[in-house]
Amino acid sequence: MGAETLIGNDVYNKQAEKLGDIKEIMLDMRHGRVSYAVLEFGGFLGMGTSLFAVPWNALTLDTTKKCFVLDASKDRLKQAPGFEKDQWPDMADPIWEKSIHDYYGTTPHSTYV
Repeated sequence: MGAETLIGNDVYNKQAEKLGDIKEIMLDMRHGRVSYAVLEFGGFLGMGTSLFAVPWNALTLDTTKKCFVLDASKDRLKQAPGFEKDQWPDMADPIWEKSIHDYYGTTPHSTYV
């Protein structure tokens, strides 16, 4: 699949609650893998929303419903480390990377190398 076809896809949790949609796909150029999907969540009509880098391996693609599934409640996502549209984190920072993966219970790519 082309990355562009994934942008805008909805993300639901396992309780079938819509969590948001994919705004960006982030690549790990060092390891040649997809690292994160940037999820936009919260707010109303684009106002007051936050962005969240969700580890790619925390998402499951549901090809039947044409959406992603994240095993997280809305409350859990509200507490996740997020960022603003104009203040992106340094996603290459290993401390930031570890904190995100710890939050979602996933393993960073760097551990596979």
